[in-house]
Amino acid sequence: MKLLGEITAGKEKRTGRKQTYFIKTMGCQMNARDSEKLSGILTEIGMEEAADEKADLLIFNTCTVRENANEKLYGLLGQAKGRKEINPDMIVAVCGCMMQEKDEVRRIRKSYPFVDIVFGTHNLWKFPELLYDRCSEGEKVFDILEESDVSEDNLPARRKYRFKSGVNIMYGCDNFCSYCIVPYVRGRERSREPEDILNEVRFLASDGVKEVMLLGQNVNSYGKNLPHPVSFSELLRKVCDVEGIERIRFMTSHPKDLSEDLIAAIRDNPKICRHLHLPLQSGSTEILQKMNRHYTKESYLSLIDRIKNEIPDIGLTTDIIVGFPGETEEDFADTLDVIRKCSFQSAFTFIYSRRSGTPASRYENQVPADVISERFQRLLSLVQELSSHCAMKDLGKTLPVLIEEKDSHTKGFLTGRLSNNLMVHFPGEESLIGQIADVTLKESKGFYYMGDLCDR
Repeated sequence: MKLLGEITAGKEKRTGRKQTYFIKTMGCQMNARDSEKLSGILTEIGMEEAADEKADLLIFNTCTVRENANEKLYGLLGQAKGRKEINPDMIVAVCGCMMQEKDEVRRIRKSYPFVDIVFGTHNLWKFPELLYDRCSEGEKVFDILEESDVSEDNLPARRKYRFKSGVNIMYGCDNFCSYCIVPYVRGRERSREPEDILNEVRFLASDGVKEVMLLGQNVNSYGKNLPHPVSFSELLRKVCDVEGIERIRFMTSHPKDLSEDLIAAIRDNPKICRHLHLPLQSGSTEILQKMNRHYTKESYLSLIDRIKNEIPDIGLTTDIIVGFPGETEEDFADTLDVIRKCSFQSAFTFIYSRRSGTPASRYENQVPADVISERFQRLLSLVQELSSHCAMKDLGKTLPVLIEEKDSHTKGFLTGRLSNNLMVHFPGEESLIGQIADVTLKESKGFYYMGDLCDR
């Protein structure tokens, strides 16, 4: 880091301006947190964040959950090539999940020779070394590890928001859903020691953070592989005890691992936000079996009933895949039935993407595109209808809101987030950003509210 700082200072002296970087982040909250760490490293060596891709260092932090995510990267690299032709000193780096796929790394080597640095998900901690090698020796650097037990959690991080932060509690996934590439690119589950997590949360609290989001591919299985196993509900209770932290979120939960103790922990601790993202994927037990999800339609509905009984004000969101191989009209009807019974406040809906390298990509009975499209439209209509109805239940209430930023559409308005994760837009002063304030919900827009700030 010290040597990189000297290189950066030298470039600044030669050019008469600050050296800049830009990180294009694709994918999940885990990737977003990784990008904050990359940003922290670059800030520490004296670089400034640029407003767009016209930077001295351009990093693409990739997602590979779907094939079109890969193709999106190649489109962006095509644009980067033109920028590098204008500025030959520009450094282009590619990292993240997609770089754990050998075929994609080979394609970049062959077809995108202007890319300077490539690394994967297991060696983020090596980024300063890789960047130094590129800057000092002028050679391209490709460094991919199959796995690593080195922690990257002591890296500096530059947060997007000063008052909230993600905290990695585990890495990897052991579930091997038949459609998902994540276990192959993120590796097997590795949980952090609880005291290391708590120390990070305490540091964040001392730095002004009010809300933390505990991150993992399946947080419900946290701690099972530790030398002294600790459950996720136990960890949550310990995080609740950290002074200064006012809100706790987590992402993502797998239905098969959601325990009664976790439900009780959420119920009993007001710091834990009343929002639970619980991916359904399909309402058909037969399709769920093919997906290797390890629960049934009936067990999922029973779980939702128990959650709602214990935590009546919970806001439920989910993921739905339409058109999984072999999905019949009856299977799809089961999905619609679950959505009606669960009353999700929102759902992330996806058309099944045939992902090479996963078992499902080899399944027969792929659903025709026109059938998928028609089902997808029906699903969207139902989700929008039920989401709008769900939001009406809080209309007129006055609820605490974490004020996050200026409204991007209306001058003089702010945007904040309720405990249940729904957004609220309301008039207010910019100085309130980062505070938790009471807002009266005046108008429901289905997926968000318009409100008025209460007198302080």
